[in-house]
Amino acid sequence: MANKNQPHGNLLLLSIHGYVAGEPELGKPDTGGQVVFVLELAKRFARLGYKVDLVTRRFGRQPEFDKINPNLRVWRIPFGGKDFIRKEDMHGHLRDFVTNFLAETNRRGLRYDVVNSHYWDAGWAGQRIAEELRIPHIHTPHSLGSWKRKDMKGAGPDGEKIYRFTERIEKEFLIYRNCDHIIATTEQQADLIRKDYGIPLDHVTMITPGIDEQRFTPAQPDRIAEVRERLGFAPTDVYCVGRAAMNKGIDLLIASLPALLRLVPKARLQLAVGAGSERDRERVEEWKKLGAALGISRRLRWRGYVNDEEMADHYRAAGVFALCSRYEPFGMTAIEAMACGTPTVVTVHGGLHEAIEFGQHALYADPKRPEEYAAMLALPMRYPQLRERLSVEGARFARRQFGWTGIARRTLALFDRFKGVYADLADPIESAV
Repeated sequence: MANKNQPHGNLLLLSIHGYVAGEPELGKPDTGGQVVFVLELAKRFARLGYKVDLVTRRFGRQPEFDKINPNLRVWRIPFGGKDFIRKEDMHGHLRDFVTNFLAETNRRGLRYDVVNSHYWDAGWAGQRIAEELRIPHIHTPHSLGSWKRKDMKGAGPDGEKIYRFTERIEKEFLIYRNCDHIIATTEQQADLIRKDYGIPLDHVTMITPGIDEQRFTPAQPDRIAEVRERLGFAPTDVYCVGRAAMNKGIDLLIASLPALLRLVPKARLQLAVGAGSERDRERVEEWKKLGAALGISRRLRWRGYVNDEEMADHYRAAGVFALCSRYEPFGMTAIEAMACGTPTVVTVHGGLHEAIEFGQHALYADPKRPEEYAAMLALPMRYPQLRERLSVEGARFARRQFGWTGIARRTLALFDRFKGVYADLADPIESAV
């Protein structure tokens, strides 16, 4: 993938599940924070002068390529048939992906300096691709099977069948042992990679995710009032956005609403959940029944899928943003909300709460404890001074700590440590794009 006028390097990024695209359909199955993460990182790599192929799965009627700019394209490799495959069922098709990708790479005469894989399915494939091409493999897990199994006990007796925890953890262990390096997105994740998988700390570097600093910004009060009127929000509304998945804790947030109403009688939940699939609709119906059983249905607003261009205004319109997950490796939506100046309450079941200063940048609580979580949601709505501090300092913190360009530079510096490490083993292949 080289170019004689391109001195920086050629990068291969793998993210093979979900709907990966130049303009991703966020909210569709398996298409959320990870897709945003990988796409934004790839864009910054390209902006900094690298040639980037972001490789994913081709299915349905998707085109082979999305050319995002002269340095970046999304390249779709067909495998596993034409239908969507959820990430838990991807394991049986990974060998075909590796074979098909390598065949195309050889046919096109492409050459890469580093492969950076995202999530364990791409990690398994990325390790084999790296060994075949004799290049370094840097893996970003995004989430850990061991942690998810511990925090998904509420999934019921079919949890192992649905999520394939045992198989996933075994494959993760081999990926972590065999890849050249691991990028963890939180300190807690790095610690669990050491404790649960026996990986030495010097094999792991912690680099946080980032946000689009141009999109997610605070707005002036008159602009917020205008957005609230247009979207039907009130200052006492709690906003939550996410996939219709068990680990997102939507049921936990609903269960906390009766306690919140005792503290803030006008409170409502604005829930941008799901993307309209049959599975999403079934889960939403279950949560609606929960609201009815608690007698709070009229306090729930089901907004469904929110278009990406509307996301920032939805954050700004809320009185408080809630990240209520049972399990959350990081919580990109919370950082985006903070960047928009919205007071935010995050879950303690994830790494983000360790990065913030409580009462200065954001608040945190255990969503599995309804009274505790409700109390934290109520505080910014009851105390204007706290609300203002969280709004101002949260936005500053998010912008300074999680801007994508800075994160891309840190990631590239890590890549540079490994580039060329297998040069003596590599066959001389003419580079091309």
